Amino acid sequence: MTENLPPCPECSSVHTYEMGALLVCPECGHEWPPATAESADGAEGGVIRDAVGNVLADGDTVTVIKSLKVKGHPTGIKAGTKVRNIRLVEGVAGHDIDCKIDGFGAMQLKSSVVKKA
Repeated sequence: MTENLPPCPECSSVHTYEMGALLVCPECGHEWPPATAESADGAEGGVIRDAVGNVLADGDTVTVIKSLKVKGHPTGIKAGTKVRNIRLVEGVAGHDIDCKIDGFGAMQLKSSVVKKA
């Protein structure tokens, strides 16, 4: 049965197994639903959409729609912050946008917390 399971999207280990409704990697501990193995973290055929459903592309400007806490930073990112020149990536844990935010530096964001400006 393990022959049909996909490798871990985090570390590419082939030793994945099923645990309830999730697939689990024993090497890195990553857990993910089987549906994400075929589609890249909810992206329909490689298309990444923002929180309102607009298609995002490299170089777009987006606005953060809710305040986000940032480890090691006392204030976090406030709602309404504009982020310019985004880069779409196949990210870790659903973070599919690479960007630089003034005052914070390089970050990864989830497309579900931004809207196209």
